[in-house]
Amino acid sequence: MSLSAPLSRRLAIAALMACTAGTTLAQAPAYPARPVTVVVPFAPGGSVDSAARLTLQALGDRLKQPFVVENVAGASGTVGTQRVARATPDGYTLLFAVASPINVAPVVKPSIVRYDAFKDFAPIATVASSPFVLVGTPKLAAPTTADVIALARQSPGKLNYGTDGVGTSMHLTAEIIKLGAGVDIVHVPYKNGPQVLTELSSGLIELAVMPVTLAQPFIKDGKIKAYGVTSRQRWPSMPEVPALAETPALKSVDVDSWYGLFAPAGTDAAIVTRVAAALREALKDPTLLEKMNTAGLKPMSIERDEFTALLKRERETLAAAVKAAGIQPE
Repeated sequence: MSLSAPLSRRLAIAALMACTAGTTLAQAPAYPARPVTVVVPFAPGGSVDSAARLTLQALGDRLKQPFVVENVAGASGTVGTQRVARATPDGYTLLFAVASPINVAPVVKPSIVRYDAFKDFAPIATVASSPFVLVGTPKLAAPTTADVIALARQSPGKLNYGTDGVGTSMHLTAEIIKLGAGVDIVHVPYKNGPQVLTELSSGLIELAVMPVTLAQPFIKDGKIKAYGVTSRQRWPSMPEVPALAETPALKSVDVDSWYGLFAPAGTDAAIVTRVAAALREALKDPTLLEKMNTAGLKPMSIERDEFTALLKRERETLAAAVKAAGIQPE
């Protein structure tokens, strides 16, 4: 069967393009072929930043490329998170985050959120979890959590507590504690966690809800007083500190914070799978596990679809908590 000249030329061009595409794919370097930027949407020195640097060092060792932290703080973590949502989905810009910008801000401060956490990101995997801890200035005349509650009930609105800002995980956790205890304690928002701890240790504020990872050194040095962790059980790195749930008024408190890695939506599934597998292997490394334990972190490996399901359950729980606490979304 003979072909017309124009048709023959079209077939020849199509064959050449197919060969060229095949050659390009064959020559494409394996991921990652260059350093990867990982946006941490909070200031340097905080709990998220510290957890990211520990994890990404081990991840980079396995994937033979640096995973470089870039701190892009602002607006409860939403500024840096938005940046990654708009990034090219090629695997070279990732997000290391916690619930604040992914699930808390969209519920508490939807007006500042410029992305859809469930449509604009591909969850890769969680890497660790850690609770928060209710802490106080040593100057506060309340030896136990029960004493803090009694003092707050005696003088509504007199005590205050600090967090790293309005609409963050720490803020919402503190409101859950207030709701459970039935007390009125005034919120004092700061720009970041380290600033809260400085003010607290100086006695300029009375209470705070902080990540264990950040507060632990201050507690062990006696600069601040630990009342209780928000996990159901006592935390391994601070077994001497009670769980808040041991106090009858707070028996329902059970809050842990996950730390996880995300890619922009549309990132090649093979890249997401490769990073998740490398993280899984990293979390078996005794050196990393020891560093995590020292920092107050517990390894937590939940990947892709299971991670997405966790996020959706968490969003529902947080929305219910906001409604129960009477918090008006901004």
